[in-house]
Amino acid sequence: MAANPHRGETSFSVDGQEFVLRPTFESLVAAEGEIGSLFALVERASEGSLTISEIAALLWHCASEDTRPKREAFGEAVVNGGLVEATKPVRAILAQVLQGKT
Repeated sequence: MAANPHRGETSFSVDGQEFVLRPTFESLVAAEGEIGSLFALVERASEGSLTISEIAALLWHCASEDTRPKREAFGEAVVNGGLVEATKPVRAILAQVLQGKT
């Protein structure tokens, strides 16, 4: 299934498999429970201060629980793909959080 940007979705590749990331209320609450306020995350992102663990956590929480791989796989994908690639879906998720669905 391809990501639908009109639904606020984006995608991320782990071990050659694309995962649709959907920032639902539940996934964002879970991410906040782990990494803190999303507003603070946005501020850190604008300052270039995001950590690898924050990036991996946000992406992992936004992947469907039914299909997402283990957490470590998301972390490895962030490292293997590079931070530039990993920040693309993070940017899309944070934009959707701030602006809502368009």
